Amino acid sequence: MKLDIHKTDGISSGQAATLPKEVFETEPNDHLIYLAIRCQQKNSRQGNASTKTRSYVRGGGRKPWKQKGRGAARAGTTRSPLWVGGGRIFGPHPRDLGMKLSKKMKKQARTSAFAYKAKLNEIMLLEEVKLENAKTKEMFQILKNLNIDKKKVLLVKDNYDANVLRAGRNIPFLTIRQASEASTYDILHCEVLLIEQNALEKITEVCTL
Repeated sequence: MKLDIHKTDGISSGQAATLPKEVFETEPNDHLIYLAIRCQQKNSRQGNASTKTRSYVRGGGRKPWKQKGRGAARAGTTRSPLWVGGGRIFGPHPRDLGMKLSKKMKKQARTSAFAYKAKLNEIMLLEEVKLENAKTKEMFQILKNLNIDKKKVLLVKDNYDANVLRAGRNIPFLTIRQASEASTYDILHCEVLLIEQNALEKITEVCTL
């Protein structure tokens, strides 16, 4: 699959690059994609929700009234879960919600995500993005030149550039990732996958087994 390489001014450079077959023309594995995204979302949870059962709530040691003769229901503590201010029955406690996937499964899921984007024609190739100053205005202008300023964009770079990162972090619909760090979720969540020409080799290296 060949794609034109665009310049940052939005005009085609007149050159084209072939997307690696071993990454962009594989058969996507839906179940692995599901597992990879579920793994990332579960690992992002803190799992620190905590409640107190009747034994942990302060107070309630004394029997509120005598067992018989009062006409009211019997009660042994003011911290019963039936009472206002009482403990919580089967409430959540801090726990590890993490999930693990093997390196092979992660690679295959990422490859499947790239293949989906290729099938949907949602990939654009770009020359290396370089900014002399970390200006959001300049970064936004590049996206506008490419006519993708109203879409969710994932920019995949070969290496991080401090100016590009600082210029892009204030644009809500733009995510910037290094080729080795773009996750399955990042790839599928965007509407346009904007890949720097130099990053193709790194993507192949990261995704192939």
